[in-house]
Amino acid sequence: MYINGAFVDSVSKKTRNILNPATKEVIATVPEAQIEDVNAAVDAARAAFDGEEWKSKTAQDRQKILFSIAGKIRENFEAFVKLEVENNGKPIREAEFDIDDAASCFEFYAGLATKIHGETMSVPGNSFSYVTREAIGVCAQIIPWNFPFLMCAWKLGPAIAAGNTVVLKPSEVTPLTALFLAQLIDELDIPKGVINIVTGDGPIAGNALISNTKIDKIAFTGGTSTGKYIGKIAAENLKKATLELGGKNPVVIFDDCKMDLAIDWGLFAAFANSGQVCTAGSRILIQDTIYDEFVKQFVARAKNIKVGDGSDAENTMGPIVSQAHFDKIKAYIEVGKSEATLAFGGNSDDSKGFFIEPTIFTNVTPNMRIAREEIFGPVVALLKFSTEEEAIAMANDTEYGLGYGLFTQDVTRVHRVMPKIRAGIGWVNFYHPTFNEMPWGGYKQSGTGRELGLYGIENYLEVKQVNINLDTDPVGWY
Repeated sequence: MYINGAFVDSVSKKTRNILNPATKEVIATVPEAQIEDVNAAVDAARAAFDGEEWKSKTAQDRQKILFSIAGKIRENFEAFVKLEVENNGKPIREAEFDIDDAASCFEFYAGLATKIHGETMSVPGNSFSYVTREAIGVCAQIIPWNFPFLMCAWKLGPAIAAGNTVVLKPSEVTPLTALFLAQLIDELDIPKGVINIVTGDGPIAGNALISNTKIDKIAFTGGTSTGKYIGKIAAENLKKATLELGGKNPVVIFDDCKMDLAIDWGLFAAFANSGQVCTAGSRILIQDTIYDEFVKQFVARAKNIKVGDGSDAENTMGPIVSQAHFDKIKAYIEVGKSEATLAFGGNSDDSKGFFIEPTIFTNVTPNMRIAREEIFGPVVALLKFSTEEEAIAMANDTEYGLGYGLFTQDVTRVHRVMPKIRAGIGWVNFYHPTFNEMPWGGYKQSGTGRELGLYGIENYLEVKQVNINLDTDPVGWY
């Protein structure tokens, strides 16, 4: 682990084997953080934030640090890609996109580091009154296994740009790119304790991190049930929290769509990253007039998806990340078979790696479990609707509100439907592209707060008002 500018083992000497999900081979052994390790990391971050060395760094200094981190990533691009493929399992083409986007995210926040500004206000009294924005303090950041390195950038970039210090805990399943980043960060001129990375599981390391009273802010990306627990702990300790959680996202296909475009992006919506995406288009709602033709072409195109080891460039879908998640998805496929019609896929093989075929269910109705619960795997439910009003009602018939897609060539329909869907991220005639410049987050049980863009950095800043009396004579209150 990387604590206070040094690479250390767990005090307990406990370790965890890290597997390649495509081969089940052990590719690394990492420390398993216990409570004392997490506390040491938080103490280091607290001391760094309260100390003069980090506080004396200007916005320009922080900008240079973030540009330097981005430069290190680009210099070691192939190594990051290889490690992400081996640890997470995703195909090379997806890993390449993620690593490049992570570098771009650091560059984006490097640019914003010098754009954090205050405001002056006109007030009734004879006072010069203004607002400043300041770093929150020590930030606990917990990231998931589906985009291991990209989530590092989403969390570290804005926090450091704003002047905070960080304790980052990657998923216990996929910690390797975060630790590789720590090696590169260690080569830069960053004060000790500003960035700390601990490796361990949620029940011990994660719980110790969010419960530590020296933490000022918690940022979490992951499952909704865990997010609710973290939100409760944050509320009990009055800590600020941003929670980016799950989704059961609708992709609405109207009958005036461009069919080949809708099928192409619909497949990507459902099966990118093996469906292990919080915004996965796992509910595809298709207008009844084109339902049969869409299903026919969708299934035919799904057969072209080649499942296998992500290190082989010919494979377009990799394995599931772990045995536990593989088993969970398999159980949902069995649920789907009992509820709906299996149109394609459903087969799985964990003899050498954790592989599941793209799986498509038809004749799905909104009350079915596969239409309501987040499966987080390569399983998609195809539903039928008749009218625009019915499509909107079905899209909103979920406890989540993260992403959604619309496929239509009618621009007036877009502007009618978009405001009526209760979700935070919308795409029209494509799906999934994510921009560092735009806010990311959801409505309802998909979380609180926003990441990325200007909104992302606001969540790492406190707002302070300052009033300077311009009167020189005493008032004579007493």
